[in-house]
Amino acid sequence: MSTTGRQRSRGKQLAIAIPAALVVLVAVVLLARWLRGMEGVESFIATYGGDAPQPEAAPVGIPAWVGWQHFLNMFLIVLIIRTGWLIRTTQRPKAHWTAKRPGFLWGKRPQRISMDKWLHVSLDVLWVLNGLVFAVLIFATGHWMRIVPTSLEIFPNALSAGLQYLSLDVPSHSGWAAYNGLQVLAYFITVFIAAPLAAITGARISPAWKPEWRASTLVPIEAARKVHFAVMVYFVFFIIVHVTLVLTTGVLQNLNVMYAARDEVSWVGLGVFAASLVVTIIGWVLARPMFLSPIASMSGKVTR
Repeated sequence: MSTTGRQRSRGKQLAIAIPAALVVLVAVVLLARWLRGMEGVESFIATYGGDAPQPEAAPVGIPAWVGWQHFLNMFLIVLIIRTGWLIRTTQRPKAHWTAKRPGFLWGKRPQRISMDKWLHVSLDVLWVLNGLVFAVLIFATGHWMRIVPTSLEIFPNALSAGLQYLSLDVPSHSGWAAYNGLQVLAYFITVFIAAPLAAITGARISPAWKPEWRASTLVPIEAARKVHFAVMVYFVFFIIVHVTLVLTTGVLQNLNVMYAARDEVSWVGLGVFAASLVVTIIGWVLARPMFLSPIASMSGKVTR
């Protein structure tokens, strides 16, 4: 199929998928509101308001380093998803890269890879390093207690919070003081399950992996590719839901908490977020062979 044909096919799929998703969303909201009208459900929500139990020693507030972590994660994950999708869908890359000398990331015999894969791997390394810094900081500061479930009551509270969100009756809680049950589960899955899976499966399908390693038989490359793609879909879903809730449940206060480490309603957080969005858009525009070639040429040979 030609490039034009593939684009038309994807356009038709989107033309069907987007309205279908909206219909499903409306149906889910109506179902949630119907459930909220039932006496047993209202009693359940009254008992479990959605707040997540956490240790008394859990810190209150969002430290400043979480703000720059938000920016770095947003910048890197957006470009990682973009390059990953290009690797999966592009049949004729515009440029290729070959390492000048053997190295950890490229093995003893450097492979000729597309520039999209070169950028994807490079961004992955930065994302993993950023994740390691985050892991050190959350355990060093006790911030882990805000995103790790410490009681089985997290599950009914998460269900309660989910019903409240879906019925468009937002849970009344302060994200500055503590996350609700659904947020805790979502952040825990993202940080401690999805992110490590992305890193491990990414390493398995990367040029750095040596086929002769014993682990190759334990984790077949095709299985790793499928899991890696599934994790990407999860991240896209998480980002869409996360951004939607941030923008629709008190955007100014939410962005102040996330980006400016302030528990107030002001324009500071929005300004920081807008600046980070501009940087991300610039990164998106510059993530092309014509702009990346000078940088890539410092460590390898760039060819068409």
